[in-house]
Amino acid sequence: MIIRFFLPLIFVFTIVQFSAAAEEPKQFIYVLRLVPRLYSDSAWTKEDEAALKQHFDRFKRAAETGQLILAGRTQEPGAKTFGIAVFEASDEAAARKFMESDPAVVEGLMTAELHSFAVALQRKNP
Repeated sequence: MIIRFFLPLIFVFTIVQFSAAAEEPKQFIYVLRLVPRLYSDSAWTKEDEAALKQHFDRFKRAAETGQLILAGRTQEPGAKTFGIAVFEASDEAAARKFMESDPAVVEGLMTAELHSFAVALQRKNP
């Protein structure tokens, strides 16, 4: 009698746990690299600067909604510089769409490469 009662509950609990875990967003990172024509500061046009502002504004909005975990760039010149964006998406297709719709990528200022990612440790905000 007890088994008849608890066995269905265990089954339902397992299904609920599995479906909840399947819906959690996944983490991704994309690496951004400047195109060679922009290695020199003097090469940037007003259009390039406008696209870069849109890129940054988009990241700010994504950070405010919680989608973007972090973004930043190295402080090295030329070909050594690169940026990263660590973010959450439901799956790889959604992650690729987020990356490919980045204004810096759309406007050809930067190339981007997507990778699945998992944040292992994160500093607590003060």
